[in-house]
Formats: sequence, structure tokens, C-alpha cells
Amino acid sequence: MDRRKRTIGTPVWKPVCTQASSLEEPVVKDVGVESEIGSQMQEVNESMIEVKDATVSPKALEDDIEDEASKENPVLSAAKHSLSVEVGASVIQFVRGKDGSTKEKIEKETGVQIILPSSKQEDAIIIEGTSAVSVAKASKEIQHIINEAVKNPSLDYSHFVSLPLAIHPELVAKLFNFQNSILGISDANAGENLEGNSNGDGSEGDAQDEHLDKGSAVAVELKVANDMESVKVDVRGIPLVSYAPKEPKDSKSSSLSDLRIEKSIFIKPKTFHLTVLMLKLWNKERVNLATEVLKSISPKVMDALDNRPLFVRLKGLDCMRGSLDKARVVYAPVEEIGSENRLSRACQVIIDAFVEAGLVLERDIRHEFKLHATVMNAKHRKRRKNRKVKSDFFNACGIFKQFGSEEWGEYLIREAHLSQRFKYDENGYYHCCASIPFPENMQVD
Repeated sequence: MDRRKRTIGTPVWKPVCTQASSLEEPVVKDVGVESEIGSQMQEVNESMIEVKDATVSPKALEDDIEDEASKENPVLSAAKHSLSVEVGASVIQFVRGKDGSTKEKIEKETGVQIILPSSKQEDAIIIEGTSAVSVAKASKEIQHIINEAVKNPSLDYSHFVSLPLAIHPELVAKLFNFQNSILGISDANAGENLEGNSNGDGSEGDAQDEHLDKGSAVAVELKVANDMESVKVDVRGIPLVSYAPKEPKDSKSSSLSDLRIEKSIFIKPKTFHLTVLMLKLWNKERVNLATEVLKSISPKVMDALDNRPLFVRLKGLDCMRGSLDKARVVYAPVEEIGSENRLSRACQVIIDAFVEAGLVLERDIRHEFKLHATVMNAKHRKRRKNRKVKSDFFNACGIFKQFGSEEWGEYLIREAHLSQRFKYDENGYYHCCASIPFPENMQVD
């Protein structure tokens, strides 16, 4: 058979980028090799070439391809390693840094690219690099930043263990009456007006400016005898300009403003609860761990309560931080009916379990446990734009004079929740990540 010589394009080796979800060995995908002539495959006009009794060794073919590829000196794309680090939306700001400075510093030092989430609903950071070593180094730097951020007071608590009290409608009603009495709210519209007046947005000044713009124009008549004489102005007909007197502010609103009391510092009645433990759970992994811990100790909590219903009494008010004239947190003291310390023992079981799981900050471990039901907190005050308050407080002297001996009532504790802050369920209470029941009925042997 006539053998014709034909030129075959140089095979080009195309590496495929690999992606690994962890720092272990990446999964290598099958790589295809194709023959190209320039940028397009040329059509073969000649007759088909028939090859018989030809045996090609795979090893020889691979060697030939490598030899031809090395002659052309192609630019090979580097393998890409990728790692997803779940950090939580609350700490991403620390990884980013001011104007992206922290992120850029890590990228420059490790040679990786850090991709931050594009929305608050996402909580994972993607690290991409050309080597597993560089990706691991960047991941370690990010973890160090997170560990330091969690200790920072500027990072607020995300979750807490609560004993819901808002499940009792009569107590919720008393709290609404408490707030309305202090704020001077008799109906919904009055509450909206009071809240609007406390915004301090300068609306009163804007209204005054508008009134002046709509006032009478000042007419000035110039009479000139001739060009040689000076100008004389007749001002006898010019009306006097007067400013409308400011309307007197509502005495109640003025008094509240002086006392630094506003609606935002009151606890929402539908979220009323007893606080057992505050937590910083910055990613789903820690939330899942906290959920498992709470569910696992349910039998121990029941034992601590002697499998009997637990009632508490709320009476009066107390100040947790500061003095009455510079109060920061006002709460209702809690008494266990029966004085058997069953509630304290149950709460201690919960605290010990979370500490053992490594979910409690060291500084919080040292704090003395004090079960309380917060009714007012200056930290919840709505901030005005471009206004920072280092130490916030309010004057609670009048509140204690009126409600210092208030009988809030006696209530059954039905369950313990792992609650998520800043997120609410349909009933208005904090979002429940997990819960365990408390005894509601006496068990008869």
C-alpha cells in the first residue's frame, strides 16, 4: 500500500485545574489530549489513510506528546487549590478589615485570593491559591483573626440560653402597661408620635425655614431724581420681619428626653425571658454543637428539677449596672417558689455542659451566675447617624419610685431554649434553635 507522508499538528498538553474542598490531596480529573493545527482543525482532502497491523505503545505516545509539547514551550496554567472556610457573617468584617486592609495583607503575604460573601445570608469565605501550602497558611491566618475577634467586646453575642416567660399572656400585658405608663402612651398613635419626636432629625427647624420662605416679600422702592444726585431709599413702607414663636414642647416628651428614656431601651414584651447563659456562636458548626449539647443534657436537667414543675415569682425592680440616676440595665429579680434551689441546680447543669464543650468564653466562665429578667437596657438605644456614645445610661429614679415594688406574678417555667438574637419566630419570640422541656405535671410513683 502506498504510504503518503502527511504533517500532523503538534499535540498540545492542556492541564485541567483541580479543586479540593479540603487541604488533603486534590481529586485529579481525567485529562483529554487533542491534536490541533493552529486554532482550527484543517480538513483532510486526501483519501482516508488505512493503517493495518500497526501497534502503538501508550507509553511511546505519551513520550512523543511530551517531547513535542516541550519544543513549543506552551504556557501551562497552574493548578488551583480552593478551600471554603465557614466563619459566620458576624466576623467577616474582621477578616475584611478597614477598607479591606486585613484581607489584602493576607493575600499579599500568602499569594492567595480571598473571596468574601456577597450577602449577609452567606457565611463562608473562599480561599483560592496555586498550592495547598499557601491556602493552608491563609486559612490559619483567618482562624487567628476570628479567635481574636470573638474576644473583642465589639463582637456582640449571637445566641443565648433562655427560659421563655413571654409564653404567659398576662405577664406580656403587664409589661406593655409598664412601658406605656412610663412613656405616656395611651394609644398606638400617641406611641408613634412620641417616638417620632425623639428622633432628633431637625424636622422642627425645617418647618420654620418653610414658613419664612412663604412669608411676605420685602419691597424696596428706589427714587432717583437724576444721575447727579445720590440714591434715596424710602423704607417707610417696608414691613417688619417677625419670626414665628416656637411651639412649646410636650412636657412629658421633654421630661423623658431629659431622663434619657425612650422606647428603644425597653425590652420587647413578646421576647421577655430569663437569661441563663450568653454565647458567641459565629458559624453553623458551633450552632450545631450547641444544639447537640442542650438536647443531650435534658435528662440531667430533669433530674436537677426532681421531675417536678417549677414556678418562679417576679417582684420589684433592681439595677444591674450603675446607679439609679445613671442606670444601664434594669431587671426584675427572680425568686424560686419553694426555695429548694432546683432552678439554680438545673441552670448550673446547663452552664457546665456548655463550658465543657468549649462554647463559653473564658471571661464569661468567671462571671457569677445571676438569673434575671431584663426590662430595660440602655445598650439597645437606637443610635443617631454619626453619633457615638461611649457610656450610655438613663435616669431610673422615677421608675423605681413607681414600680420598685411591682408584683409581676408567679409563672411556670416550661422549657429552656437555645435562642438566636436579632431573629424572631412568628410568635414574636427569639428564634429557637433547640429546646428541652421542663416538668409540667407532678409524677406519681
